[in-house]
Amino acid sequence: MDLQPRQVLQTVEPQPVIEGAGVKLKRSIATSRLNYVDPFLLFDHFGSDNPDDYLAGFPMHPHRGIETVTYMLAGAVQHRDSIGNSGIIEAGDVQWMTAGGGIMHEEMPQPRQGQMGGFQLWVNLPAKFKMTRPRYQEIPLAQIPEIKREDGVAIRVIAGTVDDVRGPVTEIVADPTYLDVSIPANASFVHSIEKGHAAIAYVFEGQGTFGITPEGGGETVPHPKLVVFEDGDYIEVRTAGQAVRFLLISGKPLYEPIARYGPFVMNTRAEIEQALRDLQNGTFVKQG
Repeated sequence: MDLQPRQVLQTVEPQPVIEGAGVKLKRSIATSRLNYVDPFLLFDHFGSDNPDDYLAGFPMHPHRGIETVTYMLAGAVQHRDSIGNSGIIEAGDVQWMTAGGGIMHEEMPQPRQGQMGGFQLWVNLPAKFKMTRPRYQEIPLAQIPEIKREDGVAIRVIAGTVDDVRGPVTEIVADPTYLDVSIPANASFVHSIEKGHAAIAYVFEGQGTFGITPEGGGETVPHPKLVVFEDGDYIEVRTAGQAVRFLLISGKPLYEPIARYGPFVMNTRAEIEQALRDLQNGTFVKQG
């Protein structure tokens, strides 16, 4: 059976947005250009040399019906939530929070050596798990395996499997792959992705050619840009004279209706209205 390469469906230029108490972000998913890539609802890239762009942070706010994934590149974020978790995630650390039926949390950025940067992804939960018990996973850099190949390609495996190495994030409904891939100049990277799963790549350093076909086709993508792939069995990325670094993320689509309002993503408008009532009545946070 012939394996089908995934070609580039579209590339998306990140849009500047302001969220929280005044944090400047670059958003690629959840914009007028790209609403969502099932099951991925939002993708933000944050980072600046100017503390005024992020220090106000994200004071205590609610989430329901989703999972949020924060991956730090530089600086730190202090986390506190309504189910008793608190801590600081530093450069290279990952926080995977399942909001489920309701959680309140805050994320306050803290620069390190004047630097701050990272990513946040929102992953949808299926209807049967929308109101599940909230859960919090904090994965330090030391627990994230990094594969270094002979050709210089380096892969941090946050979720999913590469070269029989499994990432530490498990038991997630979307069965996700989340990789941080660095390819040096004049090298290539091939990775299998289950057919039918959505796949995206976010290029944040350098540039590479994505969606290589057996005939040698593909699209050269500079940073910062989001790549959305067509369906297929694998993706191939190549570099020429410049290195590239990108996140490769894939997951199982839900094919369910989406109703969203700010930090709530449910299946119906009535469920959104219930979330707002719960917030108003003080019954929003679900402990179990």
